[in-house]
Amino acid sequence: LLGAQNAEELAAIYTGFLAVAHSTLPTIAAVNGAAVGAGMNLALACDMILAGESAKFDSRFHQIAIHSGGGHTWRLRNKTDEQTAKAMVIFGERLSGQQAADAGLAWKCVSDDELLGTAIEYATTAAAAPKALVAKTKETFSKLDTIGVSQESVDLETTPQFWAMQQPEFKEFVANLKATIAAKKG
Repeated sequence: LLGAQNAEELAAIYTGFLAVAHSTLPTIAAVNGAAVGAGMNLALACDMILAGESAKFDSRFHQIAIHSGGGHTWRLRNKTDEQTAKAMVIFGERLSGQQAADAGLAWKCVSDDELLGTAIEYATTAAAAPKALVAKTKETFSKLDTIGVSQESVDLETTPQFWAMQQPEFKEFVANLKATIAAKKG
């Protein structure tokens, strides 16, 4: 950060966080220690945050006399709510792993010993889905902020849902389901 000579150079530093946030692959942050400032940004860029009991989430930007960066306020507010985001960014509130889960910053808090295994379980589940389907679903999630009414959400999901129904994985699932039902009848 200190090497940046202008705002454009500073913005370039955050391209790594954006690469994580815009990845078509599912991303998980397994936090079992301090996620502070830009380190917290990396966790915020992930699709899911899992917290170990020893996790600490700390914006800390104001405490070092710098404005938050890298989309920190937007991502934090979107994961939690405006009050939690302001408490953390403006008032220096730090959250434990359990507090982060309670506030919606983390999906759940588990013991530190279970953290990696839990992350691997979620990653395994996500990896079992067709890669193109995950990419389309993440694309849909990225457009949700533009939705104003319920009908728009139906419209947003109809095309990718129809696309998924034409894919071999779905057709195979339906064929297997029909075979299972037929076997139970017979």
